[in-house]
Amino acid sequence: MKVLVIDVGGSHVKILATGQKAEHRMDSTPTLTAEQMAAGVRAMARGWKFDAVAIGYPGPVVRNQPVAEPHNLGGGWVAFDYAAAFGCAVRIINDAAMQALGGYKGGKMLFLGFGTGLGSTLIVDGVVVPMELAHLPYRKATFEDYVGEAALKRDGKRKWRGNVTDVIVRLTAALEPEDVVLGGGNAEHLKELPPRCRLGDNAFAFAGGFRLWEAPASARSVPAKSAPSRRAPAKTIRRKTMRAR
Repeated sequence: MKVLVIDVGGSHVKILATGQKAEHRMDSTPTLTAEQMAAGVRAMARGWKFDAVAIGYPGPVVRNQPVAEPHNLGGGWVAFDYAAAFGCAVRIINDAAMQALGGYKGGKMLFLGFGTGLGSTLIVDGVVVPMELAHLPYRKATFEDYVGEAALKRDGKRKWRGNVTDVIVRLTAALEPEDVVLGGGNAEHLKELPPRCRLGDNAFAFAGGFRLWEAPASARSVPAKSAPSRRAPAKTIRRKTMRAR
């Protein structure tokens, strides 16, 4: 099977397909809609052959469909028909989860993506648990307000690095992972890494997209249970095949 992987980010939309050696990309804008993304991807992928599509989406995804509009892009993503737009089967997963899946080596791994915002995913013994930690309260605002790209530009690298380290230490203490992968375009600005941390690679997103289609079609979804005044947990997916392309 030939797969087209689409990594949707706040700065760029990047694509790569099975058998292709180089990624193609286009700029994202705060007004980019799902329809515009699909049209741009079809243009970039002209001449490429693929049987299925994997999409890393910058927001929560439940049962293969976005359930909230992205914070850093335009609208129209939740109700969009992705399969019709690309003319084939489509699997959608949170963008941080897709990158985490590409860098997973086993055990309990926490992925934190420092890009336009803050992406987060936990993988436990092959179970992918996308999380939305970016907008949880932190100090006088949220985690993303202190470690996102806007914070890097506002505060400078030195202060930003200190905030990033503090966030990593707090989340690591809370979630107790065996392995912590730091990804996203701004992770390269980190000089010293906290214990148990390793730098990821943006290419992990493409590897994760290919792995998404290596998993059985009947991949198990663990339903979320509602609780009073609490947001339901994000979708959990069992991925049995974890080999990289």
